[in-house]
Amino acid sequence: MLGLNGYNLTKNVHVYRQGDLNIAYDVNSGSLHLLSDSAFTVIKAMEGNEQLRDEISSYLSENVIIDGIGALGKAELKEVLEELLALQSEGTLFSSEALEYFPGYPDIPIVKAICLHVAHDCNLRCRYCFAGTGSFGGKRTLMDLDTGKKAIDFVLSASAHRKQCEVDFFGGEPLLNFEVIKELVSYGKSAAAALGKKIKFTLTTNALLLNDTIQDYLEQEDISVVLSLDGRQEINDNLRPDAGGRGSYQRLVPNIQSFVKRRPQSSPYAVGTYYYVRGTYTHHNPDFYRDVLHIADLGINQISVEPVVAAPTEHYAFQEEDIPQIFESYDLLAEEILKRRQQSQGFNFFHFNIELNGGPCLPKRLSGCGAGHEYVAISPEGDIYPCHQFVGQEEFKLGSLLDAEKTEINLKQELVHLFRTANIYAKQACKECWARFFCSGGCHAANQASTNKLTEVYSLGCTLQKKRLEVAIYLKIKELMAGEAAASENAQIRC
Repeated sequence: MLGLNGYNLTKNVHVYRQGDLNIAYDVNSGSLHLLSDSAFTVIKAMEGNEQLRDEISSYLSENVIIDGIGALGKAELKEVLEELLALQSEGTLFSSEALEYFPGYPDIPIVKAICLHVAHDCNLRCRYCFAGTGSFGGKRTLMDLDTGKKAIDFVLSASAHRKQCEVDFFGGEPLLNFEVIKELVSYGKSAAAALGKKIKFTLTTNALLLNDTIQDYLEQEDISVVLSLDGRQEINDNLRPDAGGRGSYQRLVPNIQSFVKRRPQSSPYAVGTYYYVRGTYTHHNPDFYRDVLHIADLGINQISVEPVVAAPTEHYAFQEEDIPQIFESYDLLAEEILKRRQQSQGFNFFHFNIELNGGPCLPKRLSGCGAGHEYVAISPEGDIYPCHQFVGQEEFKLGSLLDAEKTEINLKQELVHLFRTANIYAKQACKECWARFFCSGGCHAANQASTNKLTEVYSLGCTLQKKRLEVAIYLKIKELMAGEAAASENAQIRC
């Protein structure tokens, strides 16, 4: 018997069409299925019809006669239902809802990564910048070496038993404080080695100062790099002028291209020593797929172009009429990626990365990035915040490097608890969402900025995230299908 009485179908099975595929994602088992047109028709018909689900539930066991669905005749319907019953029996479709799981955290947070704000200043004046064009709402300043060393000591101590820590040099524009960065890398490597640990360093830059000397240094020290570019020159320069109001594209692109040539190999999942070029799309370019392709055509193969988060009154904020074009951009981008892969000209689009067999552990899938307890940001003054997007918001200050001698810093426990418990089970919208185990409830900072609560989701962000996931699943299936086809062809050749 196909037991679907009382089963929340839309919560637990996501069925959709993407490209030339009919796809079913079983949320609780994590299984993916390619559906025939007939099976797709049946499941979609059941989604909005509880009476039909009840009839189908007893159809096979009690030989209840029901009419065909859509253009399906009764014989074809029976065949589809028997196939669905077989999948349910093996636990890969219409599977039981997963029990709620709440991660157990240590009383004292284990902080494994810090975002080190070595510069609250910038040589650009990006109009959509969440950091107030680099100053984070305060004065323009640079971190001194002593504060930076205290931050390194803090993460080495707060990471407890962990052998690997992460430090991301951030701003503003961190290369404005390059000499301090070099001192901190040297100090960090030495201090970590003395404790039997390693620090993974990353630097996020707009690339304007990325000269040959700095590029050589980043390569020599195995520092991962995130570079900024929004795409086509007119798009980039419209919202990313320098402090004098001039466009930045012509100056930063050669630097990015030069660096990319030095680092031709890079992980698509941002592990190891990597680079990727990150951009932002806005109301002014909902056809952002053109910007992604423009970046790829510059010889860059690790790309992330992400939606802006903005107050609705801003001229660059998305409007309702932008959504269909944004969706179309993701669709067109997917097909172009497939086409270029076939021509051995493929590139990686960061938001289409998805790992079906492994991926994040369960606590990460429930609660996300670990901001506020596993990952924190540190301002030039030594103040500690949940992440880089909360810096400067006094109500979210977790503590300060000046609170105690050396590294024994006690983070504000009520804030730590708030971030630890802001998981998918605390967000009403997430409880009924098919994407809940992929997106972990969305970005804490975006949720707070749009709803004034960590536990209420940024609805537009959810809409775009789900679209990206649909396309990512489609591309992964296409990749697997291509691999199987190639293996079959090779087998035939060997025969």
